[in-house]
Order: sequence, then structure tokens, then C-alpha cells
Amino acid sequence: MSQYIIEGGFPIKGKIKASGNKNAALPCIAAALLSDEPVILRNIPDIEDVHVMLEIYKALGGEVSSIGPNAWRLNIGDINSSTIPVEFAKKIRASILFAGPLLARTGKVILPPPGGDVIGRRRLDTHFLALTELGAKVEVNDTFTFKAETLKGEDIFLDEASVTATENAIMAAALAEGTTILTNAASEPHVQDLCRMLCEMGASIEGIGSNILRITGRKKLTGCDFTIGADFMEVGSFIGLTTVTRGELTIEGIKPGDMRPAKIAFGKLGILWEHEGDTLHIPPNQAMEVNHDLGGMIPKIDDAPWPGFPPDLTSIITVVATQVKGTILVHEKMYESRMFFVDKLIGMGARIVLCDPHRAVVSGPTRLIGSELHSPDVRAGMAMIIAAMCAEGRSTIHNVYQIERGYESIVKKLSALGGRISTLDIH
Repeated sequence: MSQYIIEGGFPIKGKIKASGNKNAALPCIAAALLSDEPVILRNIPDIEDVHVMLEIYKALGGEVSSIGPNAWRLNIGDINSSTIPVEFAKKIRASILFAGPLLARTGKVILPPPGGDVIGRRRLDTHFLALTELGAKVEVNDTFTFKAETLKGEDIFLDEASVTATENAIMAAALAEGTTILTNAASEPHVQDLCRMLCEMGASIEGIGSNILRITGRKKLTGCDFTIGADFMEVGSFIGLTTVTRGELTIEGIKPGDMRPAKIAFGKLGILWEHEGDTLHIPPNQAMEVNHDLGGMIPKIDDAPWPGFPPDLTSIITVVATQVKGTILVHEKMYESRMFFVDKLIGMGARIVLCDPHRAVVSGPTRLIGSELHSPDVRAGMAMIIAAMCAEGRSTIHNVYQIERGYESIVKKLSALGGRISTLDIH
């Protein structure tokens, strides 16, 4: 068990390269099950969630080997199990992403309830809807069991634009008989990455980037050599961190189009950045003042399915708002417990009114004081790092495993940029 010890008040300055997108890496690892030929994945972040997904892949009979920094070769001939080991499933919600490819390859999946972040109820109903429409039968006991003699393409309307349910449906449909039309599909950049990988494996997917996908099933998919895109959640986190510490940062390897929703939201807080090609620069001396809506009204930052503001950045932008002059409403619509971490910020001195599980009114700027903090989930954990790095004095962050599930070499990166952060191992 480890803790982070952080001395606040030191600006972040320098240059980094964006890590690969965690939320693209996880489904792409699962998708490697769809072929009995080798799959090479590049720009895979070295994080705990990736390690768990690779362990599940190996438990199903796959071979995994490192072929260089952030690059892996995955190969599975005959899948020797249709059961996701419970010790891995409880660690990570993304374990459910093996359901679609396992069902397509073996006709059966036994899935223990997936674990992961504690951010409220996260429905699995949409996964069941999509897979049953394709021909699966589902039994729900202590585990979820999916069975299907044959998967057949269908016209499916998802009841919500769930990212992981969309990904499961795409992967299952890629080997189904006939054509699947998936409406109200999620279209986030990581979903697009999965679709592009599958196309390189020989899948036929039309409408990539939209909420209507047309997938023509193939009898077999080949191997591929695919590079994951940049993690725009990590980029957004470093933008917030740089501005609240009054620093200056250049981030290389970004995809500018992925940053457009975040640019609007950060702009409401008087935070701007520049980009040229795949390089983003966060200049010093930001305005750090709320831009009111027409008529002087208090503005709102609210999340939504892509291309709306990403829900994984609501925790980050809430902390940033505590250091900005003015008042703003942050409305997190998608997870009923994600905003509960703000009590830790209030304990540090932030002026926040939690109106209900989804809405918080933040007034700033406020002087934050170093504190003892616990990380409930990946993004709130990063938000606490940001709060600690702009606070006065020392903070200790516990349960850092949650942070390391989603952020690659975070202590090493921040230390290289001037942050005063270290890891303390507790035995």
C-alpha cells in the first residue's frame, strides 16, 4: 500500500508527451480475442487497468509479450476458457468488455460482477440489451452467463449511449452473421479507436464517429498492428494542474479535435491554450476569471455523451474552479456519486455548495490548505493531486492505487515538471 506526499505551491513547468488513451487501450485488448492471429498494440499506457486486462487475456489462454516501450504483442489461438476470473473482474469494470468477443468466439461467457470506480450505480442493462438482440441468452445469478449458438446481425437501438455497451456490441457484431445497425451508439474518441482497430483486422464498420454504426459481420478477423490515440482525459488533467499552479506546459502528441469540448468548458473559467499540429501549449498568466453568460448570468459546465464535455473531467474542472475568480455551476449528470468527493475540497477550504448528488456551485478563488485525502476513484484521485499541488503546506493522499489505474507514471512525470511529490510505501 502506498501514499503520495505532496508539498503544494510549486508551479508545473516543462514539456511532456501525452500517454495513450486508457479508455481505448482496454477495449482494444479485449478485441484482440476476436482473431487467432497476432495483434500488436502500441502507445498502450503503463497503468494498473491495462495490467489487469492483460492478465485476463492470459487467463483465457492468450500469450502476451512486451515488444518495446508501451507496445505489446497479443496472440491467442484456441481460447481455453469462457470464464473471467473473479479476482480480476472485481478489480476493474472494463472486465465486462471481454463479454462481446468471448461470446463471438466461443458462444459462452461467464462474467462475475465487474468492479472499478465507486462513483454510483453503473447499469449493465444496456450490455444485456445489445447482446440479447444479437442472439444471446442471459442468466443472472451470482455471475452473469451469456450463451449463443449463433450471433446474428440486428437493428439495435441502445437505451443509453453507453461507451462500454457500444464497444461490446461492436465487437460481437464484427463476427455475427449479417449486418448490425447500432443506433444511439456512443461515439467517444476511444470508441472510434476500437472501430479503426477492428477495421484494420478486416471488420466492416460504417459511420465511425457518429451515433449510428453499420457493422457487417465477417467469418474471421485477422491480426493487426494498431496505435492507440492520445488520452485527452490526461491532457485535460494536466491543463487543470498547470493553470492552478500558475505554471506553463507543452504537451506533445495530442489530437486537437479531441480537445474541443474541453476548450469550451475551460474557456468559461478564463483558461486558454494554443495548439499547432499535435502540440498543445498552456501559457502562463491565465485570466483565471469566470466568463459570465449573457446578461451577467452564472455560467454552467455540464457533462454529456460525446461530443459533450467528458464526464471524466468534471472532477478536474471542479478543483480548477476553486482557484478562479467568480462563481460557476458544475453539473455532473451521469454518475450520482461522483461529486461526493467535494467534501474533501471543502475541508481544504474550498467554497462549494453541493446542491444535490449531481450539482455543485463553486465560488473562488479560495486558499486551499494541505490535508489528509483519500482517493475514491481515478478522476477524483487526480483532482485531489491537483488540489494538493496548489494548496499551502503538505498533503497526504491515500488509496493511490485508484489513481495509478488511470495515470501513467504520474509521480515521475510531476516530479520532472517541478512538482514536489513522492511515494511513501506503507507496510
